Amino acid sequence: MTLHRDSCKNPFAASDVARHAIWEMLVPRDIDAFLSADWSMVAGDFIEEGFLGVSGNREPNPDRWTLAFPTLAAYRDEWLRQARDFAGKTYGEDPRTAIFRTTRLEEIEIAGEAALVRKKFDGGIRTTDGGLDVMKWQTLYYCRLHEGRWKISGFTGYLPYPMG
Repeated sequence: MTLHRDSCKNPFAASDVARHAIWEMLVPRDIDAFLSADWSMVAGDFIEEGFLGVSGNREPNPDRWTLAFPTLAAYRDEWLRQARDFAGKTYGEDPRTAIFRTTRLEEIEIAGEAALVRKKFDGGIRTTDGGLDVMKWQTLYYCRLHEGRWKISGFTGYLPYPMG
């Protein structure tokens, strides 16, 4: 049985302060910044010192994963490239609605001031020719409570979804 969920609504109650804040950072703020190709909207969501991003290259075998983003600046540059590329395309439906629909962030493990966040994309965006721009990958975000708020310290992303 599949349960219907409102993909635009935070699944974590406001009283679950940490999970609620992490979801807000990694779903609506991230989506809106990406669609605007505006890094300044999310720049404050990262811990620059020690940041590390691993790309799974959509490969289930960790031997094929790469240290694609050894610095936050390297990730920012690729994020902006992807956002600008996306902004140059046209779709057969509202991209924001479609991205929310494909995004699942319902698992956040918290241990003290650290969190492991599982964000999954399962779906796609309809193209103007009736096709589907498939979005099927997942990211493990490493977050920390830093200077009074939850921020991203690194990630292992571009993993296949589902794995294996």
